[in-house]
Amino acid sequence: MISIGAFAQKEELKEAQSYYAKGKNQEALAVLKKIEYQILNAPDEVKTDYFFTKGNVYKDLATKNVDAASNFALASAAYQDVLLYENESRNYKYAFKASSALKEMKSKLVDGAYNDYKIGKFKESADKSYEVYLFDKKDTLNLFNAASSSLAGKDYSAAIKYFEELRKINYSGKGMVFYATNKKTKQEEVFISMSARESSINEGLYEKPRNFNPPSKKEEILVSLGFSYLERNDFRNAEKYYEDGLKINQDCLTCCLNLAYVKVQFRKEIQDQMSSLGTTASEMKQFDKLDAQKDEVVKSAIPYLKKALVIEPKNENAVKSLLGIYRSLNMTKEYNALKGSM
Repeated sequence: MISIGAFAQKEELKEAQSYYAKGKNQEALAVLKKIEYQILNAPDEVKTDYFFTKGNVYKDLATKNVDAASNFALASAAYQDVLLYENESRNYKYAFKASSALKEMKSKLVDGAYNDYKIGKFKESADKSYEVYLFDKKDTLNLFNAASSSLAGKDYSAAIKYFEELRKINYSGKGMVFYATNKKTKQEEVFISMSARESSINEGLYEKPRNFNPPSKKEEILVSLGFSYLERNDFRNAEKYYEDGLKINQDCLTCCLNLAYVKVQFRKEIQDQMSSLGTTASEMKQFDKLDAQKDEVVKSAIPYLKKALVIEPKNENAVKSLLGIYRSLNMTKEYNALKGSM
């Protein structure tokens, strides 16, 4: 026997579904929010009706690119509630449709992130990629895409968050990529697995299969972290990640150049301390000590610049920086030798 409360909820759900069918998503959401507090105590059938309708509304908003990343997350949560309650009740009314909707949304959001990136909407691209990653954390490429998009959009806080997460899960990006050429479009496309590609080839839709094993992304992640911290004037963390990058690749030119830059920035910290000192005997002694430290800090940049010139002998930034350091430290012999070799 159905209760009066459950009957009323069903009627309001029909109203929400009617609004959704007419494309009036905001009106549908208003009805759903009105009865939300009643749903936990509702019969399982009403719960699944409610969450399936909620998922559909948020999915439609996400598909129309209305706050896509956020609405994707809300739709995903609603569809997963459908699966949860139907698994508990063993009454599978919407399970297949909910699972299909989740896969469809993931595909559309990945496409949306790619399209946003192409037109320079980097934040929107990053948000979408990260939501896809949260939905399926085994698909770590989406986390890498979120980090890369944030870096491209100069959102260094988000870039650090995502690259740090990649580092913690030991992401390398390595793994076989499966390509084949679409016979109709003549364009090469990527497949999620070898079996998926073979199936398409057997159907006569694709040809010219090839495999590609991409290089590790670990160096790129560390360099990107170094750069992001550098842009935020966090020189200590920048130094740490550039040094880690050099451990992976001793010929990392970017690491060498930016480590030299970071070392010189440390000199400014010491100069600020020197400027704050007075003229007492103890302070003058401290001044001389800091002055010596300042020169040693600057000297510590020299090996990195020399290494940069081994990697790329004509690098203008390395030559200019090294000449500047030699001049500031009165290293006339070294200055003239470098100047003469140009």
